[in-house]
Amino acid sequence: MIKLYKQLLSASLVLLATSSFAQQIKLSAEVQQAMQQVNPDDIKAHITYLADDKLKGRGPGTEGYQMAVDYVVGQLKGLDVKPAGENNTWLQTVRLRKAFIGDASLSILNGPSNSTSITKGKDYVIYPNPLLPQVSVSAPLAFVGYGISEPALGYDDYAGLDVKGKIVIITRGAPEKFSSSVSAHVMNASQILKVAAQHGAVGVIMASADSTARVANISRGVYSIMDDKGAVSVSRTFYSKQLSLYASINYALFNALLQQAGQNLQDVLPALKAGRPSSILLKASAGASLSSTYQDILSYNVIGKIEGSDPKLKNEYVVHSAHLDHLGIGTPVQGDSIYNGAHDNASGVASVISIAKIYHNIKLKPKRSILVVLVTGEELGDLGSNYFAKHPTVPVRSMVADVNTDMPTIIAPLLSITALGAEHSSLVNQVAQAATYMGLDVEPDPEPKQARFTRSDQYSFVLEGIPALHVKYGAKTADGKNNLNDFVATWRAKYYHKPQDDINGIFDFEAGKKYAQLNFLIGYLVAQDPARPTWNVGDIFATK
Repeated sequence: MIKLYKQLLSASLVLLATSSFAQQIKLSAEVQQAMQQVNPDDIKAHITYLADDKLKGRGPGTEGYQMAVDYVVGQLKGLDVKPAGENNTWLQTVRLRKAFIGDASLSILNGPSNSTSITKGKDYVIYPNPLLPQVSVSAPLAFVGYGISEPALGYDDYAGLDVKGKIVIITRGAPEKFSSSVSAHVMNASQILKVAAQHGAVGVIMASADSTARVANISRGVYSIMDDKGAVSVSRTFYSKQLSLYASINYALFNALLQQAGQNLQDVLPALKAGRPSSILLKASAGASLSSTYQDILSYNVIGKIEGSDPKLKNEYVVHSAHLDHLGIGTPVQGDSIYNGAHDNASGVASVISIAKIYHNIKLKPKRSILVVLVTGEELGDLGSNYFAKHPTVPVRSMVADVNTDMPTIIAPLLSITALGAEHSSLVNQVAQAATYMGLDVEPDPEPKQARFTRSDQYSFVLEGIPALHVKYGAKTADGKNNLNDFVATWRAKYYHKPQDDINGIFDFEAGKKYAQLNFLIGYLVAQDPARPTWNVGDIFATK
């Protein structure tokens, strides 16, 4: 049923883009002219500066990142965007905490014979706790499948099982009947921890279903965000003091624990994929102790405002977001250790600056206000956007939508798009209208298994109940082969998250212009519509 629902939504998106409804846009001459003033050379110049070696990869908390902050603030000032950060500044302080594991041990009590001498770093890894320097926990073990509790979607791994006071073992995945964005949401580590805590668990152990996989190497530290009172505000490895343990184990230990309880992975994994929960209380307990140390780093989100024209609606905001950070300096590749992030995401920042320029050239602003949000810590797990969405510098309910731009991949002419997440809300209408106006086809996601909707900053807004989307390229090509995703895959293998992603790579700056115009138009249509965007009835994200 869910697969059918997804197919119908995708089909409706395509149909809307070709319907007479989508052709009803009439823009003023002023707006049309302002859109045409987006300059590919300006986009190139922004990317060139932000991806220059002197910014050293824009790692959060570094001098290079601060140079990026100063640059975008200067650009926004020049476009008459007003500061909308904390205390009437351009900035929101983001207190990153990098946590390192010290002494740590995990023991299995009354477990199978091959669990008596497990080794840290080989059989298991324990993640540092960003709040508690010392942790000790001992509790019975329970296997709860994927750790998903979505009764409304006909699936609940916790149904009929009391895990209060227990450590739950979870293998990451989702039933095949779930759509790609729903799967990505329920598989997200933060969501898994939240659900486990709600059911009374005291720890979570993630178990690998891949016999060839190694446990993660976390020697470089794990990031979270602290609030101004010293509490954890955002984390992918911590939810609450109650849930004090987060660890992972390898396939061999996982399977041994299941076999001791009369099950095995060869039967369990297909059942879970088919939507049949296989949760059981295990016949063992676990004991863990760990110590954590911390390095605290200050970084910043940049926030600006373009005030709307309607006396009432100007108190509501359409957000245009992009992440300003990248990976900094890292492991050398072909002799280069600076991860410049030209496409990821200097191009997205350049696009948002171009959107601000369009608004600068429109005297009659839209009814709603526009919020420009350039965030830190996306490469660390969407941390900066998550912090902003939880602690916005405007009332959270005043933000009606987010149009995010992350690595638009401007390497070929833009002839079609996929609007990740639009199918969950009425934003599908504005996407269809804007795409039709610009002569762009709208297609379903060509890479659904990439789960891109929940892998970038728009997801942070979604988690706070704000409809959001992220426009990416479609498959259409000028030669009619319509295989752009194949070209992108080849490009990605060479450039993505590598030092080679600099200004000397492949670019199509006319495509960059088109992306900026399209995202502007989607946001502008939302800002002009008297009605707020709404989630689809019964949608998984409508429950916030």
